[in-house]
Amino acid sequence: MVDVGKWPIFTLLPPQEIMTIRKACVFGTSANEAIYMTHSDEVFVFGLNCSNCLGTGDNQSTIAPKKLEILCGKKISSLSYGSGPHVILSTEDGEVYAWGHNGYSQLGNGTTNQGVTPIQVCTNLLIKKVIEVACGSHHSMALSSDGDVYAWGYNNCGQVGSGSTANQPTPRKVSNCLQTKMVVSIACGQTSSMAVIDNGEVYGWGYNGNGQLGLGNNGNQLTPCRVAALHGVCVLQIACGYAHTLALTDEGLLYAWGANTYGQLGTGNKSNQLSPVQIMMEKERVVEIAACHSTHTSAAKTQGGQVFMWGQCRGQSVILPHLTHFACTDDVFACFSTPAVMWRLLSVEYEDFLTVAESLKKEFDSPETSDLKFRVDGKFIFVHKAVLKIRCEHFRTMFQSYWNEDLKEVIEIDQFSYPVYRAFLEYLYTDSVDLPPEDAIGLLDLATSYCENRLKKLCQHIIKRGITVDNAFSLLSAAVRYDAEDLEEFCFKFCVNHLTEVTQTVAFWQMDGPLLKEFIAKASKCGAFKN
Repeated sequence: MVDVGKWPIFTLLPPQEIMTIRKACVFGTSANEAIYMTHSDEVFVFGLNCSNCLGTGDNQSTIAPKKLEILCGKKISSLSYGSGPHVILSTEDGEVYAWGHNGYSQLGNGTTNQGVTPIQVCTNLLIKKVIEVACGSHHSMALSSDGDVYAWGYNNCGQVGSGSTANQPTPRKVSNCLQTKMVVSIACGQTSSMAVIDNGEVYGWGYNGNGQLGLGNNGNQLTPCRVAALHGVCVLQIACGYAHTLALTDEGLLYAWGANTYGQLGTGNKSNQLSPVQIMMEKERVVEIAACHSTHTSAAKTQGGQVFMWGQCRGQSVILPHLTHFACTDDVFACFSTPAVMWRLLSVEYEDFLTVAESLKKEFDSPETSDLKFRVDGKFIFVHKAVLKIRCEHFRTMFQSYWNEDLKEVIEIDQFSYPVYRAFLEYLYTDSVDLPPEDAIGLLDLATSYCENRLKKLCQHIIKRGITVDNAFSLLSAAVRYDAEDLEEFCFKFCVNHLTEVTQTVAFWQMDGPLLKEFIAKASKCGAFKN
């Protein structure tokens, strides 16, 4: 199961918001920005907002998601980001939008002004249906449905493929030896570009100082050049790291080349490779590869579902593919890459099966599966004897004192209210309590009677969190009655600190006589009544 909650930034969102997410991407130099699309095709962003990369129209950071109205309903199909960062995306209709850092014209609008909101990229792309986008550090690429590649932005190493090193302010078709080719996939390293054509050939251009173009040398290329060492194999997928490249063939073979400072090639050493070398030869067929231009991490998934990682993993250099417990390559980047970005626009999957905890929660108070019921205030609560015996010593002792045939199908409860007893039974199924502080007093009484110490602490926490001037003395009385010393001290201090207000409440004058005298005496010692 792919879970966005594995990325730290998504822990800011409540569970109900997480459940609305259909696609998402975490990006930024510190993985501090995120964009996500909901099942209703609304688009939201949140995070640090470096270089206006959230597209909200201002430079303010936000921990609360903000809606990008211009993109709502657009059905985003491909998304990529740069190091500025800037963001490029394409929709199912083939439109391209860009925003964020634009110091090198990487937004493709002909200027170097930062893009504070998403703007459609028009030059040369209006008549095209774009099916994929890719970003390097400060350059951008787009692939059209008819196999043409367009590039723009920073071009100091030829990564735009124009034949020069002049920056490209608007999208320009990458031609030369790709002129008559049908490109089916694109990818970008920091300052390099790669393309796969329909017959499985691979082409690269741009910076090649670490051999990331796979050409057998380390000279930069200003126009696309075929990776000749892959002659005879049909490449299906290409993935680029910061300065290394991975390629997956139609036979499930994996090749790697380029920088290897962190072992990101998986060759067992840290030597750069100027030409493709096959790795994971002893493993089963590879079906997916993963890398990201902002990291030195690599990952692959086999046909049998095994996920391997190598390269820079949480500061360590892993020089050979390491088998993980993950189910998908995305989790490698969530847990081990630096920064913890996403290597692609993630499609979120929510599986149908329930965990043990979720199943227990679902079956609480269910007449269909229960084998015992309590009647409280004339209302039934349906439970399972096995769960109660496992979770509560009180019930374990109760049930052991009966033969199964003597145990009543309905147990009458008259010493506690329905809300309190239902909350207690639900706690046994869920480990959580949802009660107002006034009812939590009754649950505290029950927890004391049943010797449920953890529940007792939980009730005290609820009461502390919900204490007010109006209920303070009632809560103090309950704390004394149920011998909750920590809670008693907390309520006493609250009453003293709000003495003027609480002494005007009905609860104060209805307090038990001895308890009222004890409070006044103790408060007087603290100087509370000196005025």
